[in-house]
Amino acid sequence: MERCMKLKGKVVAITGAAQGLGQALAQRCGEEGAQVVVGDMNLEGAQETARMLPDAIAMKLDVTDFADCEAFAAAAIEKYGRIDVLVSNAGIVISGAIGEFNPDTWKKVIDVNLCGFFNVAKAVVPAFRKQGSGVIVQINSKSGKKGSAKNSAYASSKFGGIGLVESLALELAAENIRVNAICPGNMLDSPLWVNSLYKQYAKNQGITEAEVRKKYEAQVPLGRGCSYEDIANCMIFLASEDSSYMTGQAINVTGGQQMQP
Repeated sequence: MERCMKLKGKVVAITGAAQGLGQALAQRCGEEGAQVVVGDMNLEGAQETARMLPDAIAMKLDVTDFADCEAFAAAAIEKYGRIDVLVSNAGIVISGAIGEFNPDTWKKVIDVNLCGFFNVAKAVVPAFRKQGSGVIVQINSKSGKKGSAKNSAYASSKFGGIGLVESLALELAAENIRVNAICPGNMLDSPLWVNSLYKQYAKNQGITEAEVRKKYEAQVPLGRGCSYEDIANCMIFLASEDSSYMTGQAINVTGGQQMQP
C-alpha cells in the first residue's frame, strides 16, 4: 500500500520494538518516512527490526532502568539531532488470581508497564522542551478502561497509564507537547497471544485454547481480533499533525468491544 508519508522528516523512538506489535509499528513509521530509533531488551531483535527500515538505529533498552531510557534518548539525539515522537509500547502481561499471584510478579508488571512508561517519557521530555514540540503515544489497552478478572496487575498498570497520559498532557500542553494513548482490543494472532496468553487464559478459566479464542472473538461486535494495522493507523494519526488539536485522549481501537470513554 502506498503511504502518505505523514511522518516524513520526523524522528520516532519506539520501545519494545524487537518483535510483534512494536516491530509492526516501527515498520509503519519507516513507511511513513520517519527515521526510527528501535529500543528493546532484546538487542538482536531490535537490530533485526532496524535492518528492515530505510533509516533506523537499534538500542538495548530496559524501560525499568531510567539510565537506559536516558541513553536511548541520547542515542536518538546523537544520531538524528532530535526526537519528534515517542511511542511507548514496551509491556508485559502476566495473569493470575489474587490467591495465586506472587506479589513480586505483580509488582514486575507494574514496573514495566507503568513505571517504564514514566521513565521513557521523562527521558525524552527535555529534548521536546528544547525543540519546542513533541508527541508521546502510549500503547495502552482496553484493560485500561475496564477491569479484567484474574488479570489485576495488567489492568492496574494500564489504568495507571491512562492517568499518566492525562496528567502529562495537562502538564506539558503549554509547551506544545501532546500526550495520547491507544487502547487496542485483543490481538488474537499476535505472538503474545499465540505463545503465552492462550495458555494462561485456558489454565485460569478451565477451558481449551480453542475455546479461549472463540470466547474473545464473540465479545467483539465487529467479530474479529485487533490487527497490527488497526493500531498502526491510529498511531500514525496521533503522531502526525492530523491530530494537532488532540491531547490527553485514550482512543479505543477495539472493534466496538469497548465503547465508553
